[in-house]
This record gives sequence, structure tokens and C-alpha cells, in this order.
Amino acid sequence: MRFLLTAFIGLFLSCTQNLEKASKEVRVDLEEDEKVVKSIFDEVLRNGEAYSNLRHLCKVIGPRLSGSPQAEQAVEYTAEVMRRSGFDTVYFQEVMVPKWVRRERAKAFAYLSDTRVELNVCALGNSVGTEGTIRGKVVEVTSFEELEKLGKENVKGKIVFYNQAMDPTFIRTGRAYGTAGFQRWSGPSEAAKYGAIASMNRSLGSSIDDFPHTGSTGYKLNLPKIPASAISTRDAEMLHELLEKEPDLEISLHMDCGMEGEVLSHNVVGEIKGVRDPEKIIVVGGHLDSWDLGEGASDDGTGCMQAIEVLRIFKALDQKPNNTLRAVMFMNEENGLRGGKKYAQLAEENREFHVAAMESDGGGFTPYGFGYTLPDSTMEERIQLWKPLFERREMHVLRRGGGGADIGPLRNQNVPLFGLYVDSQRYFYYHHTSDDLFEKVNDRELHLGAGAMASMIYLIDKYGLE
Repeated sequence: MRFLLTAFIGLFLSCTQNLEKASKEVRVDLEEDEKVVKSIFDEVLRNGEAYSNLRHLCKVIGPRLSGSPQAEQAVEYTAEVMRRSGFDTVYFQEVMVPKWVRRERAKAFAYLSDTRVELNVCALGNSVGTEGTIRGKVVEVTSFEELEKLGKENVKGKIVFYNQAMDPTFIRTGRAYGTAGFQRWSGPSEAAKYGAIASMNRSLGSSIDDFPHTGSTGYKLNLPKIPASAISTRDAEMLHELLEKEPDLEISLHMDCGMEGEVLSHNVVGEIKGVRDPEKIIVVGGHLDSWDLGEGASDDGTGCMQAIEVLRIFKALDQKPNNTLRAVMFMNEENGLRGGKKYAQLAEENREFHVAAMESDGGGFTPYGFGYTLPDSTMEERIQLWKPLFERREMHVLRRGGGGADIGPLRNQNVPLFGLYVDSQRYFYYHHTSDDLFEKVNDRELHLGAGAMASMIYLIDKYGLE
């Protein structure tokens, strides 16, 4: 009797677990989904507005460094685009941002025995100025370990030249950017530790050209803040050759730039309310601010216009979402991440539930698919069921590792993060340079990316991830 009772209980528990498992399984209707996804791509490829909106952002408004008048013009413009597109709600989130200004173009010269050679340089974002012109001998290194070996006796009073190139063997250029980025992000403070009067890093670019790449740098507490600049990759090669011939070579550097406190700015938010679960949110965004040298087209005007386009597509197709869809233009990604942090803070304070968050910040190039960072590995099985819909559109990537800087703070709230994965081979030609222009963006590539984002959001909205 005891054996029969035990067997009955075991059978009952097994059936219960199977029923629970079955209740959580979602049957994917790929035939119906294919019709909707096709309609999304048809709409954006025939009637997409992201490219024309990007033209206005780049050519009429231009560079949008946080705290600048152009940044606030971009805030008003994108809000108007959302209203014109028929979003249910458009509003602003107040964000205090640092105001760093580049008052004039940086100038640098290398002094040979009988001549002076001008170098293509720019100030790094957040850097202090030179307070006039400084001049000193140059010490070249490719790592912090080399700098440490030189020590104060060989660095004090000199200009440290970091000459670490991005590794061309990485197929994913973002990995090369990450491994070479130390010289820009931490280089100035490391140089200051040994008494350097300034730092100059080889631009974080994947081509040999004359465009110096700016970008944010940071200063460590309790160390002097020294002027920080970047030199173009071609001139970095030249400076290396000059130093081999003349080790006591001197360079001069003039930079008029610096912080001017903080100012009020805004994230821009547009919404389409969900018809079934309006309290649940799927957010998609890009960062509205850009560096001041170019037009901020690929970084990240493209991502902003794609985010707006996603919601416009839903409106154009009369595709009513189950959850609330939210497009966010984040402010201050480039030199502070204040917008992304503020958004996450407000989401937590308001006890918002985010089904997922998506970002596009890799340029408006040909989309390959998506990377994702998930709080629960079981979500991946569902995402992989959707892969055929993207493979039919030559997008073969659906893999772990993705998101974005601005949606990153939501990870602490266990929000699944998605990043549009694109062809990255040209991105670091333009990144943070005066060559980041509207003309470098292809309209079809841009709209294909928007279609991919809208399709993924449609699937997440329909099936959920839990």
C-alpha cells in the first residue's frame, strides 16, 4: 500500500510539473509573425522617415555637445518629430549635465633642429586647458607598464605620448576599441602620477588618416589634472618616426577648453500606450548628445532616429502594442551618462516594470541582428525561436552580449537588454571625429536597422520574455 501511495504521489507531482512547464511554453506562430515582420520592413523601406529626420538633425542643428544650445535645439526638435508622428504622449525628463566647452581648435607643433611640423590634434572631452602654450620633451609608451618602468625620473616635466594602435586583427572592431581605450580613459592621470605636464594619445580609430578622435577622459582624485589630447593616427605614425631619429624632440601644445559647471538639459520621451498591459514598458533609444567636432550622425543621431522610427512604424501599421512602447532620446552619454542614469533612477522611483530595453549606438550600418544580456538564461530559448524571421532578412546574429551604455543602468533592475548589432567595419573611421557626417550614412542601411528593431520589439511585445 505504501508503495502504491508513493507511486501515486510521484505521478501526481510529475504531471503537475509537466502542466506548469506546458503553461509557460509559448507556441510561436512563425507564419503569422512573418506577415507582420514583412509589413514592418515594407513600411520602413517604402516610407521610412529616419533618414530625412537625421538630415535635419545633422545639417540644421549640427553638433550637440551636452550643455550647448544645439543640444537643447535637438531636444525640442525630436519632441516635435514624435508629436508629428502621432505618439500618444511626449514629455521631458530633467537632467543636470556637465558643460564642457572647446573654445578653440587645439594646436600642436613638433620642433626639429631646423623646422617646425604641425600635428593634427584635438582636446579630449572633459580635459583642462593648457593656460597658454606648454612645451616639453616627449616620452613614447604603448602601455601603463612601460610608463611605470620609466618612472618619475624619465617622465617628470615631459609630455607622455601613448601610441597604442587599435588591433586590426579583431573582426569586431568594438573589441579593438575596448583594448586600446585605456590610453584615452585613464592615460592622463597615469601620466600625471609620474609628473608629466600633458598627455597625448594615438586616436582610437581603425584607419590611418588625418582626423584626430576626441572622446571622454577622466581624472583620478588626488592627482594633478593635466591637459589631455589626441593625435591623428597618421601623425602618430609620423611622431613615432621623428622620435626614433631625434629622441630629444620637443612639442608644443595649446588647448583652450574646460568645464563651465552644470546646466539643465533633458531626456526626451515619447510613448504609445499598451492596450493590454499599459503599465509594462518596452523602451528603445539612442543618445541625443554628440561630440562637437562633427555632426554626430553615426554617433548617435542614427540610433535616435531609428528609435523614433520604431514607434512610427507601429503607428503607420496601426499595430497596437500590448505593452507601452517608449522611445527615449538620452542626453549626455558622451561625457557623463547622466541621461541614462537619470532614466534608471526615475524608473526605480516610479516602480516601473520594463519588459525589455533596446539601444542602437553602433552607427546606422547594415544590421546583422542583436546581442542581448538577460537576467534569466531561460529567456534565450524563446528568443532563439524567432531567429528564422531575421535570417530570412540576412540577419544571422542572435547571441549573448549586448545592450548599450544608456540602458546599462537598467541592468540593476533585472531588465533584459538588447543592442542592435551592425556591420562595424566603418564605425571607427568616423567615431568622435569631424568626419562623423550625415553624408556617411546610407538611407537603406539606416532603415533596415529600424525595421529589425521594430520587428524584435513586436515579437517581445507579443510573446514576452518570461
